[in-house]
Amino acid sequence: MWNLPNILTLLRIAMIPVFIVVYYMTSWEWHNLAAAAIFGLAAATDWVDGYVARKYNLITAFGAFLDPVADKLIVVAAMVVLLEVHATPWFALPAIVIIGREIVISALREWMAEMGYRGTVAVATIGKVKTWVQMVAIALLLAASPEQEFLSMLGYIAIYVAAALTLWSMVHYLRAAWPQLSAGEDK
Repeated sequence: MWNLPNILTLLRIAMIPVFIVVYYMTSWEWHNLAAAAIFGLAAATDWVDGYVARKYNLITAFGAFLDPVADKLIVVAAMVVLLEVHATPWFALPAIVIIGREIVISALREWMAEMGYRGTVAVATIGKVKTWVQMVAIALLLAASPEQEFLSMLGYIAIYVAAALTLWSMVHYLRAAWPQLSAGEDK
């Protein structure tokens, strides 16, 4: 259980309160960039832990459970923080899509596993692309201070792309699970 990929995943979770505290240190001029860098480092551990786990055959049940949880925790924490700064319907809409999808797909995966169809909703390429676009979009928005209009606009565009990919990936997973979701009670 205590291998490098799992330690990196736990580190990613531990970095959540760190980037939040740094983000709210508004008396420090570089708080936005520092918070974005910490978030980016945490996001990078997602790729590194997966790569190391596959390359060195260090895949564990604990890691398979915790890795997607860590991804969801860091994204949701960042979206909640950003909702305070970007308190507009234009940011709330993609935030709700992204957070809502995480809840729906987590529940779907749990239900499918209980029904014996875990592999039906395994992580797909679209889910990985969605995660990375979300991470980049969130890092851009964390880095942008209010006077950095270009960076903020770039972050908004990226978060809308992420929301679109989020919906696409949700549809992908729901379609894969649809035969079990639409089956009668006797199946």
